[in-house]
Amino acid sequence: MSTTPTEPLKFAASQSPTSTPAPPVPSAPVSAPGEPALRLYDSTARAVLPLAPTATPGLVTIYLCGATVPPGQVAIYLCGATVQGSPHIGHMRSGIAFDVLRRWLERGGQEVRLIRNVTDIDDKILTKSAAAEPPVPWWAWAQRFEREFDAAYRALGVTAPTYEPRATGHIPEMIDLVQRLLDAGHAYIGESGNVYYDVRSLPGYGSLTNQRLEDLATTEDESQLDDDVEADKRDPRDFALWKAAKPTEPADAAWDAPWGRGRPGWHLECSAMSRRYLGETFDIHGGGIDLRFPHHENEQAQSHGAGWGFARHWVHNAWVTIKGEKMSKSLGNSLVVAELLKRYDAAVLRLALGTVHHRSTVEFSEETLADAAALWERLSGAILRAYEFCDGEDANPVDAPAEQVRARALPAEFTAAMDEDLNLAGAMAVIHATLKALNVALTQAAPSGGQGADVDLRASVTGLALDLRSQLDVLGLDPLSEPWRTRVLDGAGSSQGGAAMEALDRLIRHDLDERAQARAAKDWARADALRDKLTGAGVVVEDSPSGARWHLA
Repeated sequence: MSTTPTEPLKFAASQSPTSTPAPPVPSAPVSAPGEPALRLYDSTARAVLPLAPTATPGLVTIYLCGATVPPGQVAIYLCGATVQGSPHIGHMRSGIAFDVLRRWLERGGQEVRLIRNVTDIDDKILTKSAAAEPPVPWWAWAQRFEREFDAAYRALGVTAPTYEPRATGHIPEMIDLVQRLLDAGHAYIGESGNVYYDVRSLPGYGSLTNQRLEDLATTEDESQLDDDVEADKRDPRDFALWKAAKPTEPADAAWDAPWGRGRPGWHLECSAMSRRYLGETFDIHGGGIDLRFPHHENEQAQSHGAGWGFARHWVHNAWVTIKGEKMSKSLGNSLVVAELLKRYDAAVLRLALGTVHHRSTVEFSEETLADAAALWERLSGAILRAYEFCDGEDANPVDAPAEQVRARALPAEFTAAMDEDLNLAGAMAVIHATLKALNVALTQAAPSGGQGADVDLRASVTGLALDLRSQLDVLGLDPLSEPWRTRVLDGAGSSQGGAAMEALDRLIRHDLDERAQARAAKDWARADALRDKLTGAGVVVEDSPSGARWHLA
């Protein structure tokens, strides 16, 4: 089978500065029973490496930015949101990318335990909550946006994490880690009560991002820099583990510690919580590529300084760009999810963000969304036509439960593509081929009608529809599963959504109703003229046993 989609989605995708093109589809790798066959690009090694063998045989542990989980489980820890503002599509790109990873591991028979943290105490949260009109308590500010993130994830079909720990719920673990680093000689206390990590004390600092310490001006995130923190560093490249309480900050934004009252630095929480939920050594740490430095580099330094093995494999997703620039609040080009969902179907957003290789950037534009909308129309529309064709008095075979859909065997080409660094281009080629075959079967079946169709023809339509659902389920886009099901079955989930599309639907329905009347009166010339009119306007009309449906060409 070709690895080039037969009906390509014309996303403007380019490679991130640190990424390589999606690899070609090889023959399926061989793995031991119970081990995942998946190979993933490692950001540190800069190569696609086997995930197996794992740190613990039969166990894959993933920290995406503990107690050790039993054999046969995949533990995932995702670097979640700093809840300082509304979620944008850049945040969702990471959530969707690792949701696909989780789904693929589950399809391979792994049990997944997903941990996604919430950073609910941070310099930005304190600053923005205090600057609000009127000022808002920092914890209320954080909770507000945590709820918005939760709503965005649910709307886009991102599977809920097993646990979602907050940073403020793990202060004791962070204090213990700081004390461990002080005792090991990797940290020191400044005159003002700040605690710093001594980067020169760790010979391997910079290994994650392949940087020499001598070439760095600082190892702090620029948003975290302030004069009070910088004042008593021994070296400007040291980074803060603990920030002393300030009289200008809320009294409840600080905790008691042996070296003085204060709050954790940004990097500290992930090292502490990864050990709490995944143990001292785990297989995969992941997150957005923009977190590689300084966040992930400093996480690794903290954990290695504490004597923990930490992550054995690093996976990063590339960012979303708009007009060639990384999407960010600072550039003023952020697209808030809640606002986009007023204009576009959630499935369209997921398709646009989640069917491009995770190491490739997504150029987000109206054209990107239009391409995604057209593809979703074809995919969901084909499944719906198959559903209508097979609908009858008995249970509809196309509407099989999710467990049955996921139990279906996937084509070897699809499996090989996904096992090779989640090669979505190869997987989408198989999806397009299955879609084409289903459309051919539906065209052949249309004249006979659902209940009067040949048994073999009904079986062919049913089998291809379930195959397509099974493949799309890996991407979180099965049209007959939640959260897409209701809108698809209502005939409203396929198109581009929004008030404009609803108005267009009313106009087109008027012509379709008139065409149906002409066909009933056997006025074929009038019926054909109405169809030609719609075709000329870019509207595709498809007849089904339950009546005519439409979608944009």
